[in-house]
Amino acid sequence: MAGTFRTPNCHGFDLRFYVSYFIQSLAKTVRDAATKGDPLCIQGGNTKQFLGREPLGKPCPVSGYAGVINYEPTELVITAKAGTRLVDIEATLARAGQMLPFEPPGFGVDATIGGTIACGLSGPARPYRGAARDLVLGITCINGKGQILKFGGQVMKNVAGYDVSRLMVGSMGTLGIMTEISLKVLPVPKSTKTLVFECSSSAALKKMTSLFARSIPVTASAWHDDLLRIRLSGVKGSIDAASAKLGGEFDPDGDQFWQKLKEHRLDFFNGPGSLWRLSLKPKNEVLPLTDPHLIEWGGGLYWVKTSRPPSDLMKIAASAGGYITRFNGGDRSENLSGLDGVGMRLNQQLKKGFDPHNILNPGRLFV
Repeated sequence: MAGTFRTPNCHGFDLRFYVSYFIQSLAKTVRDAATKGDPLCIQGGNTKQFLGREPLGKPCPVSGYAGVINYEPTELVITAKAGTRLVDIEATLARAGQMLPFEPPGFGVDATIGGTIACGLSGPARPYRGAARDLVLGITCINGKGQILKFGGQVMKNVAGYDVSRLMVGSMGTLGIMTEISLKVLPVPKSTKTLVFECSSSAALKKMTSLFARSIPVTASAWHDDLLRIRLSGVKGSIDAASAKLGGEFDPDGDQFWQKLKEHRLDFFNGPGSLWRLSLKPKNEVLPLTDPHLIEWGGGLYWVKTSRPPSDLMKIAASAGGYITRFNGGDRSENLSGLDGVGMRLNQQLKKGFDPHNILNPGRLFV
């Protein structure tokens, strides 16, 4: 039976004391580093070290600060320490029949919730259930001055001004060291079904984009090698009705496919060349790509395996109003953040405000 989880007392030892000691000690480490100008490389489970530019600085591990602080299944909210393993949070939620709606990839069993949110990665359900940024309710962090800051809370609400807690999502630890995170969760769907269609990328894009305007319970879509897969989730009756409308063939290995796609364990990801993300607004037009590629998120995300220079991909993405990000492999020294001139200036100003001494994961996102 699902219950409420809170940080307990252990044989008379109040763990709140340890919590306070750990955070205060970490804050002091940051202050000392700021005074000396020594950069820190924030580390969780080290499963996403391949992302962004090359990590620099003295290792600053936070994986030891782990555990669920508060979990209210009836409130659809979980609060956990940043070093808590993603698989442990998912297991806790699963026991109550709940899940993280944005299906975050871990890329290893040691992935932490802090690293997951810092990298801002979302899985196949992202366009249909929301991104990591959409599900963050509140965070506690330590900025580059060694100050302990708390933003947001444990409920969804409209706020005046920018929600700073969501600013941390995807910041790769460059603005602060997250110590605690509150997330919105959702019930696991009663039923799931994957349909597969044999079609070209052009036909797949038309079908994927058309589904956004229809009352169809789609929770994932992906095309590769002339096969389009669409996942339906919800109550069995609505899934059966949607399946009858869409047609296609039932894929008995559908759940396994989406798990492999999320964790990049499909054969496509093992091919030669660097792995790039092309992010754009979903459109019917197919991008002029000759390299191996996989399309998901209703046409809003292209995964491309190539050895061609980044400038070629930048032109293709820009022609569709999108941008590119190097995901894995190749030269990591280039400044390819996907930010335009205005966006870069805003991010540099934020970095200066949160980390004036440039000691937190310096250069991980941009120079």
